[in-house]
Amino acid sequence: MSQATDSYISTHSARFMDELKDFLRIPSISTDPERTGDVARAAQWVADGLKRVGLENVEIIPTAKHPLVYADWLHAPGKPTVLCYGHYDVQPPDPLQLWKTPPFEPTERDGNLYARGSADDKGQMYMHVKAIEALMAVHGKLPVNVKFIVEGEEEVGGASVAKYVGENQAKLKADVALVSDTSLYADGMPTLCVGLRGLVYMEVEATGPSRDLHSGLYGGAAPNAVYGLIELLAQAKDANGRIQIPGFYEDVAEPAAAEIGSWKSLPFSEEEFLKKEVGSTCLTGEPDRMVLERVWSRPTLEVHGIAGGFTGAGAKTVIPATATAKVSMRMVPNQDPDKMFEAFSAWVAAKTPRGIQTKVRRLSGSPAVVVNPANPAIDRAAEAFAEVMGRKTVFTRSGGSVPIVGDFAHHLGIPTVMMGFGLPDDGLHSPNEKFKIENFYLGTRTVADFLEKYGS
Repeated sequence: MSQATDSYISTHSARFMDELKDFLRIPSISTDPERTGDVARAAQWVADGLKRVGLENVEIIPTAKHPLVYADWLHAPGKPTVLCYGHYDVQPPDPLQLWKTPPFEPTERDGNLYARGSADDKGQMYMHVKAIEALMAVHGKLPVNVKFIVEGEEEVGGASVAKYVGENQAKLKADVALVSDTSLYADGMPTLCVGLRGLVYMEVEATGPSRDLHSGLYGGAAPNAVYGLIELLAQAKDANGRIQIPGFYEDVAEPAAAEIGSWKSLPFSEEEFLKKEVGSTCLTGEPDRMVLERVWSRPTLEVHGIAGGFTGAGAKTVIPATATAKVSMRMVPNQDPDKMFEAFSAWVAAKTPRGIQTKVRRLSGSPAVVVNPANPAIDRAAEAFAEVMGRKTVFTRSGGSVPIVGDFAHHLGIPTVMMGFGLPDDGLHSPNEKFKIENFYLGTRTVADFLEKYGS
């Protein structure tokens, strides 16, 4: 990175942080209908920020739900085009009582910035904007052509941006996409993510009696919807965590031996992972697979919540008529979301207990993605990462899902540089989410350096 660009970022670092805090104060919770106005306000904030740094053709694009924000700068003839993606929506902050400071009042503490959305993804997306500002201020132009697409529905499935990408391939045409919505493998270790698991998110509804019944009068004879749902889901895995749905593993693509070897060379401690990240008494899952395989390259099935019956204060002896579970499957390369959903639905139909009726609804889905690390853009990104952070870049996968990466590959035919600066303990989707302040500035510098290197 040029010394002038680095100096500009240092000189304006306090302002950058103040702007980010203003962004984080907007409670843009995409899943909450009562926050629709705040989500729209966040979209406007992003659009205004893109205009301020010199981007052109800035649009707030209405969708069936929350708006998209588009901008571009296309004055570098003969240079590649980078499509920068991020999202401005956030997860709900619940449970509020577990936050040490209010989730939408950004607070600096112990070198971290605590707020909902600080790492996922407002802080990381804003690094892209500030990198553009620095390059424009220093050089009066950009070293590459740039397009931005920023969405407000990533936390609820990203349906609108997926539709938009599919319908606007010419407008969004680029050589590579840039996404900062992942983490460093460890603090201080430059990390490029080259693989993501896919996701199918579902809702399973169970119905027993026609109405809630008195458990004294009907208990022992009437089916219980909550218990029936528990009984059903308990059959999904064996004692070793192996999923019992027929055909679940038949399309799984195993990582190459070289990739497994590189994972084994990473400084991973199962004991530290259990203690500092999971915080439980033991780890679960397939015992014949190392932990990094379980979370990066193996498919999973998880239950996220069950609702039904009486859960208020005191006692109410009812047999619940209905119950609902939120369930997801994470998929790996070669697994098809449609096929996996059909397999799960068939399994539910076959295993539903007597007296219970079930329905399975698919809420969202996206395939797994693996990026070829030999791509020239990946090479330049690895060089930039190593130069700014002073260590060799490592390549990992992530167990999480970023659906847009698959959309870019499918509709635009381009790879994605997944250059994230979060940390494993940032608490994404949890109380006290944080983003290391130093990493915000390192990320801004690395993005700027990547754009300079890729343009040259």
